[in-house]
Amino acid sequence: MTVPDSAEVSASRRLSEPRDGLPAVIDRIQPLLEWCEAAAAAPEEPVAVDVERASSYRYSARAYLIQLRTRAAGTALIDPLPFTVPDTLRRTLQGRQWVLHAATQDLPSLAELDLHPDELFDTELAARLLGMERVSLGAVVEDTQQLVLAKEHSAADWSKRPLPESWLTYAALDVEVLVEVRDVLAARLEEQGKSRWAREEFEHLRTRPVPERPAEPWRSVRGIGALRSPKQMAAARAMWERRDEIARHEDLSPHLIIKDRSIVAAAKAATLGKAAFDAALPPQLRRKDTWWKAARSGLDLPAGHLPRRAQAVYPPPHKLWPKKHPEVWERYLPLREAVGELADELHLPTENLITPSLLRQWVWEHAHAEDEDAVRDQLRALGARPWQAELVAPVLVRTPLIAED
Repeated sequence: MTVPDSAEVSASRRLSEPRDGLPAVIDRIQPLLEWCEAAAAAPEEPVAVDVERASSYRYSARAYLIQLRTRAAGTALIDPLPFTVPDTLRRTLQGRQWVLHAATQDLPSLAELDLHPDELFDTELAARLLGMERVSLGAVVEDTQQLVLAKEHSAADWSKRPLPESWLTYAALDVEVLVEVRDVLAARLEEQGKSRWAREEFEHLRTRPVPERPAEPWRSVRGIGALRSPKQMAAARAMWERRDEIARHEDLSPHLIIKDRSIVAAAKAATLGKAAFDAALPPQLRRKDTWWKAARSGLDLPAGHLPRRAQAVYPPPHKLWPKKHPEVWERYLPLREAVGELADELHLPTENLITPSLLRQWVWEHAHAEDEDAVRDQLRALGARPWQAELVAPVLVRTPLIAED
């Protein structure tokens, strides 16, 4: 979050502690049932939801703390580790609108606990649709509530036990005014005629499936493109697989075991022998032969089992279009510019009007755009929401598909 200047801070109040005091961590069933009973007294109220994970420290993306708040029940800080989440909590949350900030980060870990919203309001996405320049939680809270929200523990290791009081205060404040933020953003969306856009976006977030694991996840290693020979790639793949095995078993973030750049550097040197391989590793990783054994297992594979070049992506990367597909590039440039102009007129980021990848795929597949209804259907088939297709289709139809000199 951008640090506000002194004038902004003086005009805002610091949100430093929960209004009702810091609640005790719920690590037993009975206190959770009591919170559920209090919340059930007002079943129509929305619930503010947040999750703290430890992704930079742990292999899993599990929830290590769940924060819930309703006006009737106050704030609950739930430690989901000591017990199984009861059905009572699911029933209590059922039928309510869940208010989250950056819901895509939290929904997967909540789904692991079989917690799924029936209705969603994402304050970050709402801020984007409203064209707000800063959309972090702190920035949105300050804009809508004139409160300065501290964010100093956002990258903490939430798997730690016991959790320090200062961390718990931070966690409680993340849901303290979230419903009030929603109220302001919802009113602004209505004023700007964007409420339907937001509803469609929220429903898309709520219902979209969890992304599938890539068929060859090792290819996501940063810098893997620097490896040219199949044997180097085989060494990198074997090292990645060994790292993943260790990380999964010890529940540690893979980068804490060996970083991507070390895998690439060592795999590149592996074909030159163990001495070159060791020299490419950080000193602390040379003590054991773990990584050399892994790399050797890749180097020793028969030719038929070595990795092949990655399959071509579809459509081809747009960076290649100017040289390899100039006719597509000439169609794309004026359309990209026209869509950007429309986004500016609507006061929202271009990527929220239509994702760049979706626009590029449509351009790749369609040399002409003559009928708005057909283009709307084509955009919808590629994943655009109705509001996006309705706004973008006319632009694609009326914009000349040949770039002017």
